[in-house]
Amino acid sequence: MTRRKLIYYYLISFFCSIGQNITAQDQRIADSLVEIFKADTLEGVARLELLNQLSFNEINDFDKKLDYAEKLITIAKQEKQIRYQYHGYYLKGDAKQFVGDLQHALIAYFKSAEIAKNEQLIAAEGNAYGAIADIYTMTDNHNNAMLYYDKAITTLRRTKDSVSLGVFIMNAGDALLTNKKYDSAIIYFKESGALFDKIKYDIGKAYNLGNIGMAYANTGQGDLAESNINNAIRILLESEDYYHISVYLMAMADIYLEKEQHQTAIDYTQRSLTIAEQYGLKEQIVDAHKKLAELYQIDGNPITSYIHYKDYIKYRDELNNIEIVQKLADERTKFEVSQKQNEVDLAELREENQRNIAIGTAIALFLIGLLTVGLYRRSNFIRKTKQIFELERDLSDKLLLNILPEETATELKTCGKVKAKKYDTVTVLFTDFKGFTSYSENLSPEALVETIGFYFSKFDDIIEKHGLEKIKTIGDGYMCAGGLHGNTINHANRMILAAFEIAAFVKQTKDDVTASELTFDIRIGINTGPVVAGVVGNKKFAYDIWGDTVNVASRMESMSEPGRINISENTYHLVCKDFDCVPRGEIQMKNHGMMQMFYVIGIKTIPRNKNLVSI
Repeated sequence: MTRRKLIYYYLISFFCSIGQNITAQDQRIADSLVEIFKADTLEGVARLELLNQLSFNEINDFDKKLDYAEKLITIAKQEKQIRYQYHGYYLKGDAKQFVGDLQHALIAYFKSAEIAKNEQLIAAEGNAYGAIADIYTMTDNHNNAMLYYDKAITTLRRTKDSVSLGVFIMNAGDALLTNKKYDSAIIYFKESGALFDKIKYDIGKAYNLGNIGMAYANTGQGDLAESNINNAIRILLESEDYYHISVYLMAMADIYLEKEQHQTAIDYTQRSLTIAEQYGLKEQIVDAHKKLAELYQIDGNPITSYIHYKDYIKYRDELNNIEIVQKLADERTKFEVSQKQNEVDLAELREENQRNIAIGTAIALFLIGLLTVGLYRRSNFIRKTKQIFELERDLSDKLLLNILPEETATELKTCGKVKAKKYDTVTVLFTDFKGFTSYSENLSPEALVETIGFYFSKFDDIIEKHGLEKIKTIGDGYMCAGGLHGNTINHANRMILAAFEIAAFVKQTKDDVTASELTFDIRIGINTGPVVAGVVGNKKFAYDIWGDTVNVASRMESMSEPGRINISENTYHLVCKDFDCVPRGEIQMKNHGMMQMFYVIGIKTIPRNKNLVSI
């Protein structure tokens, strides 16, 4: 069955003093504090803490949540309360996340992380990294998500914040679950569940139960999935956490759809839709209408199915944000228009001043004084506005480059879209760790996460060194390509050199007695041929390559042996003059018939190609 993606939301109440109790969100607390806020009798830190608690605990009205957060940021800046500025930006990110504005949520979280790091608020810094990882997970950027989960978990292990540590270990497990790495995900869930039980954190237990239920659902254990998810919903009802209740109800619908109990699946989906509409959960409204259209079609009710499908299209279009690059262009245009208007305003003020000089010297001096003050304020406003827009633009550009190659990002910013391109000759490499699942069972969760990051970071350095393009990682698998974006010279040879370095690094690490836990073997497969490259999605960008060449490269990897570099016949003809290769027989390939495979065993003693050395 199709697993519904769930991103878990969490924030500790505040970090004002060491030893302060950590609490979960509770709508009832927000409701009880509203009258105090309306009375407007608090000042200083007490007023800041009131806004902090109101925004944190408000989970039903996200416009209110955002308004409280914005007020908190403004007042904290006025009173130079740095820690509350951190909380304000973090809570702003939460509010933006829940209404689907992921771009501005990410910007707010990065700002909170910057403040926390500068102020050496270690627990706050770890929470901000975890929130950033959650956004990357929601946008299907698995590589960046796991990178920031690792930063969050590593940072929080230096603190006593068991709740946040447990939540982001659980969220990292959920990201692995999304990528069908069930064994690794369960390891994370077990550690987070143990932490929640130890500190008696009920809301965390609810999310963990739901997560484990989702894992059971994906492995076909429907009864266990239903039991765990129902227990999660029961706990969430007590804290009025309707967002996650709506998501879990949809998960229950998926379970009953798999059992072919269509009416029960419809009932669960309708319950999810009712809650989503009541509390303005736009993403859940879209998902519920789509699922109801599917269920009524299966159940033989095309009219009702069509009604829900129309609603799905309507709400889906409302949910879609303007493309990130268009927003950047609009912001830049607004800035330039503002500058031009300021110039016009200044010119008008000068003309008015000249007319008033005739009235008398005293009045003229008075007006000149007023003009001087106005010019100073306007100049100061222009300078600050320009700084803000430049910071926003630089941050947005940086975020875009984390998602797409530089050439593709430039085309997207220039044209507003990216055309798919066909490349006649591209070399594709796949790697995979042998027995990763069995290895992961014997590693602690923290060691597992650190190990994956350790290897892939080194792979990234090697690929960049040889002028190749990393495409993506899938669990413990790594994929890259050579010959894209105009960098076509000698790409097959450069890929072989990179493969040798990767294999050597893995072997060196395994033989290192100080790295006793890093005992992986690696298989490497390479193929050369035509591919199509482009960007998919209009909201969650993902750069990828497609074609039979990619499938053959993956097959070369699966047919390789630990520590060996297995290449196809296509690649062999390109590199045989410069590398020693040994044939290893034929393999039946779809659409290719019988295909020869070769092991690359080393560089020839006297290289014939002067371009063999890595660029």
